[in-house]
Amino acid sequence: MPKPAPLAPPDPATVIRTIRGQRVILDSDLAKIYGVPTSRFNEAVKRNRQRFPEDFRFQLTAQEQEALISQIAMSKPGRGGRRTRPYAFTEYGAFQAANILNSAKAQSMSIYVIRAFIRMREEISANQAIGIRLAEIDKTLLTHDTALRDLYQKIRPLLLPPPDPPRRKIGFKADN
Repeated sequence: MPKPAPLAPPDPATVIRTIRGQRVILDSDLAKIYGVPTSRFNEAVKRNRQRFPEDFRFQLTAQEQEALISQIAMSKPGRGGRRTRPYAFTEYGAFQAANILNSAKAQSMSIYVIRAFIRMREEISANQAIGIRLAEIDKTLLTHDTALRDLYQKIRPLLLPPPDPPRRKIGFKADN
């Protein structure tokens, strides 16, 4: 029987999430990208714990894991799925993980992952620049709106028809 073709690794841009205000990739997603089982990936990380300070990797809380279970359809505990809380790797942690795996695929995919993080950072900064520009335009429009309202109030009397001149009464006027 022929061996099934390996699944293509997920696009790093689709698996990068924001958790605790940081852009991270979960250990299971990194393992898929680097082509190793999640358990082996985590074993390699644990053997090299000193290479992963808190700003490189952190374990999700139970509440964060529950939120992920509902978002990405992770299996529930006791159903044959994962029995430990996942780890989240920052950009630096993802690159460091490739260094400890020492496989050609991990090295080539680490560049891919880093480029995905860089692309996301550029998109976010472009969005921030657009937001700043929109705020400036909004402020300018408010200033113009006030100026136009004042101008309209001053011109309005000029647009009204002139008042009728007083009419002379026709007829005989008896003076006493």
